[in-house]
Amino acid sequence: MLKALQIFGSSSGLVAFRWKPHATSGFILVSTNSLSCSAPRKRTRRPYLVLSPFSTRKASSSRALRVHSTGSESKMDASSSPPPSVAVQSAGIVRKINFCQWCGGATKYEIPDGEEKMRAICTLCGKIAYQNPKMVVGCLIEHDNKVLLCRRNIQPSYGLWTLPAGYLEIGESAAEGAIRETWEEASAEVEVVSPFAQLDIPLIGQTYIIFLSRLKKPHFSPGPESSECRLFSLDEIPFDSLAFSSMLVTLNLYTEDVKAGRPKFHYGTINKRPGTSPSDIHAYTLDYHLQS
Repeated sequence: MLKALQIFGSSSGLVAFRWKPHATSGFILVSTNSLSCSAPRKRTRRPYLVLSPFSTRKASSSRALRVHSTGSESKMDASSSPPPSVAVQSAGIVRKINFCQWCGGATKYEIPDGEEKMRAICTLCGKIAYQNPKMVVGCLIEHDNKVLLCRRNIQPSYGLWTLPAGYLEIGESAAEGAIRETWEEASAEVEVVSPFAQLDIPLIGQTYIIFLSRLKKPHFSPGPESSECRLFSLDEIPFDSLAFSSMLVTLNLYTEDVKAGRPKFHYGTINKRPGTSPSDIHAYTLDYHLQS
């Protein structure tokens, strides 16, 4: 099992991993020019990490993890479109912030001293509004060689199946949040066994942390956000009726691990194919897939 995993992000897009020593894998640091933006400013060269993954779905050479600009999956309306200088710096959706969340003052877009990206800065109190990714936590519950899924009773993806999962709350650990979400969605008391997957979705600014878990008691029932809860054997999992690409990836990886006879820890980035609908859960690539 993976001994340590650390991921660090900076405004330049640096991503670093620290892995358990492995006889046939390693990593090296290389440098490349950082992203430019509209305002003239001296740029420094930033290091990026090249990874030699333990194993991947397809044999490939080391890949450099670099932040780059891409078009968003769907167009935002004009009222929410950020200034061009903001949008070009992000591979994901950046919302325009017109007013300060602290004092209500109007904002202006500038590059703060010591930074490289346009930010919304309050013209009254001077505070900077940072837009950061959200963490989604959940449980992959094993019971009698089956997994527990919940049918969603809310939008988005109403009526489709998912693992019990939701946004992490302030003041709780990832494991505590996953346990809470499982209770809220499936009325199930669980014990976390081990981390199973971390899946980043840069386009929508989310990171999923999924834990392998087991039921403390063989009891579960739908919570307010679920219309049904059910245990599925591997060959019964409704892969064409899952709510999100993250659930499809997680359950595919789990199925492969079970068939191989050994659970692993997985890290990967889910990138939706350009021009496809967010509701098309099969339209993605799993990039930088690393597993212990």
